[in-house]
Amino acid sequence: MDLGQLKENPTLPSACTFDQNEDGLWRAKIATNSCTAEVYLHGAHLTRWQPVGHEPVLFVSERSSYKEGKAIRGGVPIIFPWFGARRPNALDPRSDGPSHGFARTSNWQIESCAQVGEDFELTFNLNPNDASIALGYDNFLVTYKLHLGAELTMQLTVQNLSNAPLIFEEALHTYLNVGDARQINIDGLTACEYLDKTDNMTRKIQKESTLKLTAETDRPYLNTVAAVELDDPLLRRRIKVAKSNSQTTVIWNPWNELTAKLADMKADDWQHMTCIETANALENAVTLGAGESHTMLATISVLATNSVKN
Repeated sequence: MDLGQLKENPTLPSACTFDQNEDGLWRAKIATNSCTAEVYLHGAHLTRWQPVGHEPVLFVSERSSYKEGKAIRGGVPIIFPWFGARRPNALDPRSDGPSHGFARTSNWQIESCAQVGEDFELTFNLNPNDASIALGYDNFLVTYKLHLGAELTMQLTVQNLSNAPLIFEEALHTYLNVGDARQINIDGLTACEYLDKTDNMTRKIQKESTLKLTAETDRPYLNTVAAVELDDPLLRRRIKVAKSNSQTTVIWNPWNELTAKLADMKADDWQHMTCIETANALENAVTLGAGESHTMLATISVLATNSVKN
């Protein structure tokens, strides 16, 4: 869709408006009876989702950049086609390219937007562009569908349009807004194997029934399809992240020392965010044959609780 025309289109649902920020990035603003939301075309990046009756669910740093070529710090960055630093794989020996791939800094196209009852749906497409072609990705299509309501559903579909196999990694790098990261409890990962990126990628197994964060945490949990729940006693809510066609769950909090090194985060931002990422990464990378497609789905729901501060 041409954005200039879309902005003035009289058939555009009244729940959705388009404008540009001060740096010229286009965004959609959604306001329905079930939620409010904000999505940038830059990265198809969801920066706000707030169900009616709840605090904002997503965290975005006040110091985040909103400029072409820069990743937005917070919300839900889309990680594709590699996770972290690019590594050679069985089909591609290359190791060049930006951290977490090019999808989160590419401009996506809007395929459709529609009101569905009290909810709203937006669908975006990412086609090969100059950046992806320079990195060897010239024959693919990524489709991202957002269903915004009392629940948030994020559906990421990758199609291999080439005549050769494609190996890729992907993640919905979701930054959750929390009252205090030191007080949250994360359930659903007991007995799961993970790689501890703060300890030279040592392979470990979580023995605790509940994960409590006490220091920098960067853990890709492997071969797990389980839903994860975050209990937040300060905000008095539980956030559930359920998923399908995802074998990896990543838990990340930079804590104070790493945060101090990040120009796009304030010194205390680590206290107010924790990432629970739906992913297929590392040994859970996806291999698509010629003409095949793969869809990964994440659903986030919020439940108010009577939890109180300890």
